[in-house]
Amino acid sequence: MTFLMTEYGKPFAANGFGNWFRDRCNEAGLPHCAAHSLRKAAAVRHALNGATAPELMAWFGWKTLAEAQRYCEMANRIKLAEAAAAKMNANSQ
Repeated sequence: MTFLMTEYGKPFAANGFGNWFRDRCNEAGLPHCAAHSLRKAAAVRHALNGATAPELMAWFGWKTLAEAQRYCEMANRIKLAEAAAAKMNANSQ
């Protein structure tokens, strides 16, 4: 099934959607945004909210556990950094 189509009513080519999205981000004054970076942010957010690697695989369509595990590890580093910061804040008062 095709969900995203070009202005000509055809499915996007492999890189076509990413290029189209990049152009729209640039037009909106958001040169730091891209489809991949938003997908990556969504994966980390899911993991921060407790999604497991197999759940991420199902949601994002990844075939390997390693791809999903990468985002779980990013979320764990964020949680550990937040815990360390909280300890520093608690000790400085």
